[in-house]
Amino acid sequence: MSSSVVELSEPDRVILESWARSSTVSAGRVERARIVLAVADGAGTTQVAARLGISRPTVIKWRDRFAAQGIDGLDDEPRSGRPKTIDDGGILAATLEPPPERLAVTHWSTRLLGAQLGVGDATVARAWRKYGIKPWRRETFKFSTDPELEAKVRDVVGLYLDPPAKAIVLCVDEKSQIQALNRTAPILPVRPGLPEKATHDYKRNGTTTLFAALGIATGRVTDACYDRHGKAEFGDFLKKVAHAYPRRQLHVVVDNYHTHKHPEIQAWLAKNPRITLHFTPTSGSWLNLVEVFFGIITRQAIRRGSFDSVPQLVTAIRKFIAGWNDRCHPFTWTKTADEILPHASRKRDSDAGD
Repeated sequence: MSSSVVELSEPDRVILESWARSSTVSAGRVERARIVLAVADGAGTTQVAARLGISRPTVIKWRDRFAAQGIDGLDDEPRSGRPKTIDDGGILAATLEPPPERLAVTHWSTRLLGAQLGVGDATVARAWRKYGIKPWRRETFKFSTDPELEAKVRDVVGLYLDPPAKAIVLCVDEKSQIQALNRTAPILPVRPGLPEKATHDYKRNGTTTLFAALGIATGRVTDACYDRHGKAEFGDFLKKVAHAYPRRQLHVVVDNYHTHKHPEIQAWLAKNPRITLHFTPTSGSWLNLVEVFFGIITRQAIRRGSFDSVPQLVTAIRKFIAGWNDRCHPFTWTKTADEILPHASRKRDSDAGD
């Protein structure tokens, strides 16, 4: 049906006028609404085309579509071309294959994969969201090759889950190379609707090393800061820990850093038999609960701080630990050795050689 006259009901006029004024409706709908409204008000085809800056065929097309189908006739027409023939399974299968060498990329993006499969990037994104696929993310892992892996895991986890009677279990390590950084401009404080802001550049004012001993039964931390982290500093810190817990059996969990096994340290331990070191496996420092505390102090006191000097940084560390010790809580280990061991070493791919 073709006619230069359009009859517009009041409900349709209300809808079209709302489209014509809207800032959220698509530009295409706004234009079509204005065409129909102008024609309904008596404007001719040439006049409407000139007023809206469009061609006469465009005016005629949407005028006639509205006259034939009403409001529904102003919807976008289905696009021509081959319909989508790939389902989510095909998208996921392609995602799990590496991109071709010609693309010179390490992983797929929605646009690259969409172009490869002939579908829209939004289609790829929906499939990824539905099945939790995130090609842009990467996590790290490392298997322990320690020949004493099982023995060390059972030793350390046994201390956590069933500590010796009347003994204290401590987790000791050093957090080295903590930088005293100061921003090049003052930090802007948090405000309603705005986060704290800091410049991306900074000035380095030196470093310190934090030694910490975490008592797992209380969460209390004994600390010391040193310029270096060699055997002398570790030995001095052990003496400080021993002084902090007099006349008690101490079982101290440490990692395999070479200074922890130095002959001078072993000689001192021989003279102080109430202190026993327990070593985590190689590549198994995550078994040491003091690493959890290091994460906490980094997030809450160091990373967002500004320090003009190393002494200022050390003061901030000591103030945080003093406050921590006032509100500390036990650190509770929950996994057994039998639950940990299957995930701590590389599984054999095949038993065919047996």
